[in-house]
Amino acid sequence: MKCTFILLLMAFYSLAAFPQDSLNMIRYTPEFRFKEGIFLGFDQVKQNNPIPKSSIITTVAYDAPDFFERVLSEKKIQVFDNLGTKQEVPVKNLWGFSRNGVLYINLNDGNYRITIVGSICHFVASLTTYNNSNAYSPYYNYGYPYYNYPYSPYYSPYSSTPSTEMHQYMLDFKTGNVLDYDVESLELLLMADPELHDEYAALSSKKQKMMKFLYLRKFNERNPLYFPKN
Repeated sequence: MKCTFILLLMAFYSLAAFPQDSLNMIRYTPEFRFKEGIFLGFDQVKQNNPIPKSSIITTVAYDAPDFFERVLSEKKIQVFDNLGTKQEVPVKNLWGFSRNGVLYINLNDGNYRITIVGSICHFVASLTTYNNSNAYSPYYNYGYPYYNYPYSPYYSPYSSTPSTEMHQYMLDFKTGNVLDYDVESLELLLMADPELHDEYAALSSKKQKMMKFLYLRKFNERNPLYFPKN
């Protein structure tokens, strides 16, 4: 009887110690494929449970190579959610989509591929900034408020010049927050792994800048990402 109890106890602890991906979760690897469809929110991304193309109400052929680009070019889309309820959703409010197993995020009025997927993701997206051309005027900010007054003959609503450039970002897969890819943001995310954070914080400022990507990868290796098996 005692031997049987010991065997049962060993079996219990063996099951408890089983890798997470052997139960109801699967560990992310580069071979992992996201299900194809549109993600209304980040919770659907974490569950790998998008709205499939067949649940999107559209005249665009589902097998069209540019299906997502055409559907998301509209201001709103209509879908049947996972409960079968019809919804109308502003495109700007969508989290993103998955195509051919690859994840795309909706950001800055565009959709961008998540190139590095992990507990900390990395991607590149365009960012538009505006520079006020009046800042270069000898009359701007030097005691001439009339110059920028809306009824001034010198005022122009088009004085801000747009400038678009590529910008690097990180995605915290625990919270869904998007952060700039800089030392301060990375150090904040690394706090989830105190040992690695302290190691990174001990580096000089120059090395911290140089080794951002290395420590991002280290974090992902030490803190793997899991998805539900389905």
